[in-house]
Amino acid sequence: MDGMEEEKTGRVFQRKEGNEEKDYGWAENEMDERKGMVETAKSKQHQKLLEEKKTQLSIHPQQRCGFRRAQRETETKRGNQGTKGEAESPQPEAPLPSKKAENLLKPLLFTVGFTGCSFGAAAILQYESVKSKVQSAMNAVKDKRRDSLEGHSESYWHNWWGQLTSFQRQAIMILSELGGFWSRLSEGQKTVAGLIALNTVVLCCWRIPSMQRFLVKYFVSDPASKTRCLPMILSTFSHYSVFHLVANMYVLWSFSTSIVSILGREQFLALYLSGGVISSFVSYISKTATGRLGPSLGASGSIMTILAAVCTKMPEAKLGIIFLPVFTFTAGNALKALAAFDMTGLLLGWKLLDHASHLGGLLFGVWYIKYGNDLIWKNREPLVKFWHELRNGSFGGPRPGGG
Repeated sequence: MDGMEEEKTGRVFQRKEGNEEKDYGWAENEMDERKGMVETAKSKQHQKLLEEKKTQLSIHPQQRCGFRRAQRETETKRGNQGTKGEAESPQPEAPLPSKKAENLLKPLLFTVGFTGCSFGAAAILQYESVKSKVQSAMNAVKDKRRDSLEGHSESYWHNWWGQLTSFQRQAIMILSELGGFWSRLSEGQKTVAGLIALNTVVLCCWRIPSMQRFLVKYFVSDPASKTRCLPMILSTFSHYSVFHLVANMYVLWSFSTSIVSILGREQFLALYLSGGVISSFVSYISKTATGRLGPSLGASGSIMTILAAVCTKMPEAKLGIIFLPVFTFTAGNALKALAAFDMTGLLLGWKLLDHASHLGGLLFGVWYIKYGNDLIWKNREPLVKFWHELRNGSFGGPRPGGG
């Protein structure tokens, strides 16, 4: 009996083990099917991602190469795909030239208006300067007569000096040294010293993080910016690097005495500021036409105007390089070399310098010396006369000696 029960129990255990084996086999088959479904889903997602990447990679080169290439590719897609290609094709780019012209209209009006106002203000400033010099000379004569009548001798000034403290004496000595240094400068160097001070202040402002957003908006010229007019003049006082500032100001300082002796202080300032605006506008035209948009800053355009004016007025003057004092050349040859260099950079698309701005300032400086001085500055008499009558209150009123 015991043997019979053992056999039965053994058969029962074998059946249970067989059923369990069947159950495990079914579970393994189900897991394999699920893995296969997951792998197929992953492969489909991977293929979709590859297709999306291919479409993305086919879009970016069109954007880099420009609108013409994109337009050609859309035309081929229209021929191959029919109505579907027509639905996916971008809008035509015909209105772009008019938009570019509109972007340059305000800078053009600003350039013309600012140039006219600069030379008009320079004429009035020269009138006021001459009048103040005459008045100061008359006052000096009166003061000299008064001192002679009061009898202030050397003993008087000696006693006055003896009453001062040591600190007051040192302060007076320092001020006298500074006054002597300032008096030894030429009129052109005195004028340029003010420009150098303004450029240095703007350079220091670039180092203040809270002011950089303001400086980028108003002291960097960019035809793609919303603010396009004011930066045309303010960017001429803006330098981001110390080397850029030192190089430009050294060239301006070197030519300051010559240009002011030729044109005068007021006419020099008008030419310098107008050259900066005109060179910025030429840069706008070049960047808009070529599509190479980007920011620009620096006084290079204004300095090229001054340099071209001096070289045109004195083409036989000898010039040299600070690091190569032995190597000299004429001003006329230097002007031709600079024009050739900037023209080459503009045609080849060099991006290190704003060659269009340099060429604009150079051409304006040459034009002003040859034709602009006779057309603009020598015809300032009606404006000065109008200002004189308006200042003295005789404009529109009865003239002295009239009935």
